[in-house]
Amino acid sequence: QVPLVESGGGSVQAGGSLRLSCAYGKTVSTYCVAWFRQAPGKEREGVATIGSRAGTGYTDSVKGRFTISRDNPENTVYLQMNSLITEDTAMYYCAAARFCRNWLPDSYDYWGQGTQVTVYS
Repeated sequence: QVPLVESGGGSVQAGGSLRLSCAYGKTVSTYCVAWFRQAPGKEREGVATIGSRAGTGYTDSVKGRFTISRDNPENTVYLQMNSLITEDTAMYYCAAARFCRNWLPDSYDYWGQGTQVTVYS
């Protein structure tokens, strides 16, 4: 069973919204789940995290625009992205770790395949 599967990416005009979903298996049901993104030529960066008890964290560039949430019965984590800007264009990945310690990709044990988000002006 694949631990993490993303969906919901697409193309949207600047100022618009998208909601990404990350479906996770039982293996990671009590894990911290994070969203990362990677734009061409840039390093992978953490965007938002949510712990098993729904504590959240955000990188500064998305605070006030993105909201991460978790539906435990559905085994799904969501990333609601509003007021999108062209700089949000990237491949978005969800990842899971036992604890929400930091933004370092190497700290995360499981990764999805990614979903592309493109914001055009």
